[in-house]
Order: sequence, then structure tokens, then C-alpha cells
Amino acid sequence: MPVAHKIAEFIERSSWIRAMFEAGAKLKAQKGAENVFDFSLGNPNIEPPEKFFEVVSRLVADRTPGRHAYMPNAGYPHVRAKVADYLSREHGPAFSENEIIMTVGAAGALNIVLKAIVDPGAEVVVPTPYFVEYDFYLDNHGGLVKRVPTTATFELDIAAMADAISEKTCAVLINNPNNPSGAVYTQESVDALAAMLTEKSKQLGKAIYLISDEPYRQIVFDGLSVPSIFAAYPNSIVVTSFSKNLSLPGQRIGYAAVHPDIADKGLLLGGMTLANRILGFVNAPGIMQLAVAELLEDAAEVAEYARKRELILGVLDEAGYEYVRPGGAFYVFPKSPIPDDVAFCKLAIEQNLLLVPGSGFMGPGYFRIAYCCDDATIINSVGAFKRTLVAAK
Repeated sequence: MPVAHKIAEFIERSSWIRAMFEAGAKLKAQKGAENVFDFSLGNPNIEPPEKFFEVVSRLVADRTPGRHAYMPNAGYPHVRAKVADYLSREHGPAFSENEIIMTVGAAGALNIVLKAIVDPGAEVVVPTPYFVEYDFYLDNHGGLVKRVPTTATFELDIAAMADAISEKTCAVLINNPNNPSGAVYTQESVDALAAMLTEKSKQLGKAIYLISDEPYRQIVFDGLSVPSIFAAYPNSIVVTSFSKNLSLPGQRIGYAAVHPDIADKGLLLGGMTLANRILGFVNAPGIMQLAVAELLEDAAEVAEYARKRELILGVLDEAGYEYVRPGGAFYVFPKSPIPDDVAFCKLAIEQNLLLVPGSGFMGPGYFRIAYCCDDATIINSVGAFKRTLVAAK
């Protein structure tokens, strides 16, 4: 076989998101983009803020000698200091540049964390549904996902998470706001999770890390806010990116931040910094580091997603679908009208409607809509949703 058996298996069950996106490209070529309703990929369709273009133009024109040389693997010290100052104001604990590592997006941040903490066979508890790439990231480092269902409204089930923790557990990983459900975990849930992890850590005689994946932190609605895990639990790590709030997914820039009082901080940060190099990232993109350091208080017009949310929920109401109202991100996770969500999404393709099966997110019986698309796609999709529902019944 020309490729590794494991990779061949991964290709076979690889992300439904990309599979549907590629199916959409073929449909658009055949039938015209205006006739295809593509809700498959969480690719922000809002442009970055104007300040981004001004900052990048200035940085690219700067010919200071050494501007494009290597920097420390953790990133430019002054950039990390600015991020630390921002986090100190946002979360409470006093961060320094030493607790920040600039990374190749949130994916790079999560991979360096897992590389540093996961022994072969170690488990990370993850509430379902979740971003499917987590499975692959854990496998990268010999770890295992311990899946725990959430409640009927996609809130954390703390008791179930407690039952899932064992001697093999090294961390709990949450995604807040959640992809694919759009759920925003409440302050009460985060506090209860922190209390449970504190107790479990005492029982097991080791720190269980709490990792929060937060690229959608600034995309919340209805007056909601995302609770700070740093304020709730000292053994906490946040991984994030500027892909969603600044609409820069293609620039691959993010960071990992660890609590100033986290257990084994020196060893952990040393391991994460080394992982940034040995995983092949070496360092985060230099120009983008310098750019986001000037844009920490800025954002794209993310309020647009609140308006788009109302448009898609109106479509679902008119078409007759059942869903939990999402509180953040730019996804909604309706219930499939038939138990087989994969079969339902295949029926949708016949109506030029591109959805992602919930099974791809370990949430069978649902499907994901990414409504970060143009208004016409949302508004004109109502007929396709209706026809798919009729075909399913």
C-alpha cells in the first residue's frame, strides 16, 4: 500500500465537512452557484476589519533588517506581552509573556498542548457533539478521546463527565462556544466543572487540565458571554485563533495561554514550546504575529452573524425543523427528521442543499448548518429545506 494503513482508514472516515464542501464545488460547477445552498463549511464570509489591511500593508512595507528572520519558538516576546496584557484585563489573573505561545492557529495551539501532556493511552474527556478533528489530534500524540454526551439542550452534563474520569485521564477538552451546536456553556456549568475537576484531581493525586478551545469567543448573541475558565480553575489552558473574530482563517494565527498558577508550569510551557518546533510549526507566521498584536481589541463585523442567525432560524421554522436555539458561533444543529442523519444529508444533496451529518461530530441524529454565508443562500434555501423534509418522510 502506498500510504500508511492508518492514514488510509482516516481518509475513509475523514471529515464530513470537507467531503460536503467538495460535493458542493461539483454541484456549483454543474448547476450554477446561485442554485446551490451550501451550508457545509464554517468559512467566515465577513471580511476582516479595515484596520487589518492598514496594519498588514505597513508591516509588509517595513524593510527593517531581520524582520523576516527566526524569532523564539514561542513567538515575538513583545507580541506575547501584549496578548498577556489583554488576557489579564479580560480574565483577571495576571499573565506574563511567559504564559503565552503564539501558534499556527487554534489547531496548532491544541496540538502543542496535547503533545506536551498526552502519554500513549492517556485519555481526554470531551463532551459531544464536538469538532471531529479532535479525534485526529489526539491520535497524533497517542491519546484517546473519552466521549461524554451533553444534555438535550447541549449543555454540559457534569455528573456524566465526572463518571468518565479515571486514572488514565489527563485533561478535559471543551469548545466554548461549541462547534457544531452553537451552545454557549454557562457560568454555572463552568464553575461546576471546575469544582468537579478540583475534587477529581485531589482523589487521583494529580492535576487534570481543563483545555478550552475558544476561537468563537467573541461571536455570542442574546446578551450572553463566555465564562472565563481562568477565573474558575487554575489548571486551565485556553487555545484560540483569530480565524473567526478577525475573519482570518487562511492566515493561520492563534495562541495558547496557560494559567499563571497552573501545575508544573515550567515543564508544561517548556514542552509546549518544544512541541511548536518538533511538530514542524517552528513558530507562528511572523507578519501575522505582529499584525494581531495591534488588533487585539478589534474585530470583523461579527454582529452580522446575529442577523444571519435569525434568517436561518426563520427558514427552519417555515420549513418545519426542530432545533435548539444557538447562543453563539455561526452554526445551528437541528434534529434530523429521520434517525439516519447521513441518509438525510444525502437526500438534501438531491435538492442542491449541502449540510453536514451530525455523525461527523459524534452527534448522530442531527445535522449542522454553517450560516456564515451570503443572505441570498439562506433566504432562497427554504424551498430546498421543505423538499428535503418531504423526501425524508
